[in-house]
Amino acid sequence: MLFGSPTISAVEVITNNSADIASIKTTQLRRIYSMRQVKWANGVPITIFVLSSTTKIHQQFCKETLRLFPYQLDRIWNKLTFSGMGIAPTIVSSEQELIQAVKSTTGAIGYIENINEVSDVNRLEIDE
Repeated sequence: MLFGSPTISAVEVITNNSADIASIKTTQLRRIYSMRQVKWANGVPITIFVLSSTTKIHQQFCKETLRLFPYQLDRIWNKLTFSGMGIAPTIVSSEQELIQAVKSTTGAIGYIENINEVSDVNRLEIDE
């Protein structure tokens, strides 16, 4: 008897169309999410939207895409925020809220579990 493999949902990185970028390297994505890169190549400031660090999607994004543990990202954000060197990403309560925030915020970046039903955002190809 054959069994199908379980479906693994990939986390997709999305940006506002103003970001003007089609693909991104994992290292650059890590720089963005660790707040070391604060502007896109075209000079537009980057605004980061994330889900709560307790959500499955956030944990999957950190581990599989950024190759960091969620607590490592939290530590980076806390250190930069409390030292006055940066502004923490905006935490939204749902994927739909994240999608709307990315759509309506110039330079925004975020991640979602499924891109199939989303329009008016830019889906990034991630280059290793």
